[in-house]
Amino acid sequence: GAVTIHFGKKTNGENPMSSMSKFKKLAGISAFAFAAMTMANSVNAANWRYAHEEYEGDVQDVFAYKFKEYIEENSDHTLQVYRFGELGESDDIMEQTQAGILNFVNQSPGFTGSLIPEAQIFFIPYLMPTDMDTVIEFFRESEAINEDFPKLYAEKGLELLKMYPEGEMVVTVDEKVTKPEDFNNKKIRVMTNPLLSETYSAFGATPTPLPWGEVYGALQTNMIQGQENPIFWIESGGLYEVSPNLVFTKHGWFTTAMMANQDFYEGLSDEDKKLVQDAADFAFEEIIVHIDGLADEALAKIQKASDEVTVTRLTDEQIEAFKARAPQVEEKFIEMTGESGKELLNQFKEDLKEVQNN
Repeated sequence: GAVTIHFGKKTNGENPMSSMSKFKKLAGISAFAFAAMTMANSVNAANWRYAHEEYEGDVQDVFAYKFKEYIEENSDHTLQVYRFGELGESDDIMEQTQAGILNFVNQSPGFTGSLIPEAQIFFIPYLMPTDMDTVIEFFRESEAINEDFPKLYAEKGLELLKMYPEGEMVVTVDEKVTKPEDFNNKKIRVMTNPLLSETYSAFGATPTPLPWGEVYGALQTNMIQGQENPIFWIESGGLYEVSPNLVFTKHGWFTTAMMANQDFYEGLSDEDKKLVQDAADFAFEEIIVHIDGLADEALAKIQKASDEVTVTRLTDEQIEAFKARAPQVEEKFIEMTGESGKELLNQFKEDLKEVQNN
């Protein structure tokens, strides 16, 4: 049902819209903007608008509603949350935030990559910790995430409020994979992102960008032999039915980011700025509790639903063979981002060392 449509939008950068729906959307936005202007009259209490890329109950939705809960319990403001598709797709809600029609947006770096090339750093394999606790510490402590990224977003008129992980990436394949050679001649579907394609080339596979809506059928007909996603999307999208071998490569986490229009943010009173920062902190603390059990739960559901499913967790030794392929992806990243990308990458590595040594 609807869930299947969900992903595509989520993990796929090319979202063609018919001119009719474009027209309707524009008409909708101007009515929306007009309504926003008339609402701006009540001085102390504002109604803020927040859009994200997912559906009801998904990680970004839970984050948005925790943010809303904090804002509304600690001020007279109200927050309206728009889910995927209600105001268009990921690139639409970013444009609306930059234009000031929306106040807040949650957009994953995979999409923001066209706006901020450095945001693609999250696709470099083995750049982040692998276990949950260290990942959380990394997001809390990392200088790259908490100091460098906000500057890059600010250049695009965006106030970065929080970057947070949604889940570990898991690869599903038509056969078990334990070494790069096992990926040879296998077409692995990736979301449309040049750096992610580079990762799977480095791993020995043939990266195949496909819109999400086609992934299930392509796996079923063996047009592709695998794909990657966090486990809860593999479960809700039913991918394990047509791609039953789950491989935990530990190469990365699906990361997302929540931000505000910068003019809007800078126009807030100090009290409201603090409110927004505190609400983002509150939502972060709530979301890490939420995602903690999510992966295990999804895996249990998958194993209950299918006898065909196999689970392969790469050993440290097996991981080393994949990790050895990462430098070529780093080179590609530097080629795409230049000096600022290089500095960010070095900072990421320093941050990683620090949390791993603690």
